Amino acid sequence: MAIRTRYRLQKICLLAACTAFSLLPNIASAQGNEGNTTVAVVNADPINRQMLADAALQRYGHSVLDNVIINRQLILQACQEKGVGISEQEVSEEIGRLATKFGFDVPTYLKLLKDERDIDPGRYSREIIWPMLALRKLVADQVEPTPEEFSQAMASEYGESIKCRIFVANTKEEAQKYLQQAQANPANFEDLVKQASVDEASASVGGLIPPIRRYTGDTRLEEAAFALKDGQISQILPIANQFVFLQAVGRIPAYTPPGEAMPAIRETITDRIRNKKLKVAASDLFEELQRKANLVKVLGNPELTKQHPGVAAIINGQPITLATVAAECVKRHGDEVLEGEINRKLLSHALRAASKTINQEDLNSEMARAAATYGFLKADGSTDLQGWVEYVTKENDTPYEIYLSDAVWPSVALRKLVEDKVTVTQEDLDRGFEGSYGKRVEILACVLSDQRTAQKIWQMARDNPSEEFFGRLAAQYSIEPVSASNSGKVPPIRKYSGQPALEREAFRLKPGELSGIVAVGDKYILLKCQGHTKPLVSDIEAVEPELRRDLTEKKFAIAMAQELDRLKANSEVENFFTAAKEIAKAVPAQQTR
Repeated sequence: MAIRTRYRLQKICLLAACTAFSLLPNIASAQGNEGNTTVAVVNADPINRQMLADAALQRYGHSVLDNVIINRQLILQACQEKGVGISEQEVSEEIGRLATKFGFDVPTYLKLLKDERDIDPGRYSREIIWPMLALRKLVADQVEPTPEEFSQAMASEYGESIKCRIFVANTKEEAQKYLQQAQANPANFEDLVKQASVDEASASVGGLIPPIRRYTGDTRLEEAAFALKDGQISQILPIANQFVFLQAVGRIPAYTPPGEAMPAIRETITDRIRNKKLKVAASDLFEELQRKANLVKVLGNPELTKQHPGVAAIINGQPITLATVAAECVKRHGDEVLEGEINRKLLSHALRAASKTINQEDLNSEMARAAATYGFLKADGSTDLQGWVEYVTKENDTPYEIYLSDAVWPSVALRKLVEDKVTVTQEDLDRGFEGSYGKRVEILACVLSDQRTAQKIWQMARDNPSEEFFGRLAAQYSIEPVSASNSGKVPPIRKYSGQPALEREAFRLKPGELSGIVAVGDKYILLKCQGHTKPLVSDIEAVEPELRRDLTEKKFAIAMAQELDRLKANSEVENFFTAAKEIAKAVPAQQTR
């Protein structure tokens, strides 16, 4: 795709605009007042900001309104009611504090958030830091750690702990039987666990579990452990749906951190307690705010839309405009939605150039094809179109109109554009038949990461040609999970599977033979032939209709992907929206807040 951003002429203007909007993110998003400027041009056909906002609102309006804006507005109203305010300086200081806590400077921290979680600085400030600070102030009297909570947290982190072995049984009767054996011979506890405990993870190490500390989990387990002397065995404890008993191995004394480390430790523990309490208090506060709120959701309700034009919701008498919701949708999903709109224009232009159109019958046929592919059939064998549509729209939480627009229409468009180019030849049928129903090679495989190791293992396999020895080599050295866990056994290799080098080597082998080293990508593979399977079907005519249908769909899928790539490569697309965001990245992190 020829994307021309025209940086020389636009860079100064775009940089200034990005800086201005980033400095005032709340004003821009609240008013939705970003004009109706062009955000992209596709072969001289413009897409303006209003078109992008409408498309984003259609696809994400309900989700953004329900999960972001309503909650944020409820918090804002609660802050206004209680006279709570959050300044930009407080937001900046909190970001700085978190960056320091994780060992970064602020620009690096914000860049990491963008790169790893696709959260830009404005959104991070607006949607994460501001609500967190607001909730913290609203429930300040509920979240500050008490001296007792801090003391318990210190004990759980640095206090005395008990090293134990554990025996786990599925029934109380089994636990009782083995408890009696353990009490009769405490010195044999480790062997008893290995022989009879049902928890494989702990049984494999003689029942040893991480040291038990106070205030870290089940108080019954903690009390039982701390009541034991070395070598003593506890009574049976019901834990979840199992029954356990412990043997104390030894006590690990408490650790007293050095004085110079205490400020950082105190801050870390205080934050942990505060955040834990904040989750509970914030959840309770949200439930209370939502329970008491007078909420009227207009978006999606035709009758209410007539009564309140341009309004998405009314929260405690305060209207939230559609422009506000649309602006938030664009902030969150603009790139993705714009890409879809650009592709739609590319396809529309191509259809017009080819003098082809799409009607409802075409859309219904495509949906019926998808329904049949995924097995949505009625008792009489006909396609269950209604069942398919209900399933796919519910599964993806997508309105029917958006499903038609974003999934069905593009697929029909591409299919029409390549329908004259897709043919299934006799060679295709022969290869498809051989690959799907023909003879396969049963093998053992060992996959290595470097050639030197491969040569070493190949030499060992050649010197000891037994299948059992090759299986042990695969279990010990193969870096591929299936072959490593199954002593080299992997699914049989078939022809025309997309791995020609591997197929050639496998099909030339006779039973018992060892292959050479096969290089596939950055991996080195050894094969041990066990034999060949018999063909599943010998007559191609018996499966030709099904085979032809499958091959046709595969060739259509390849041709459609290639056609979309061709359209992108041969079109002129100017994406100002993405260009503006890219230039905004150059604005210092301090300004973007």
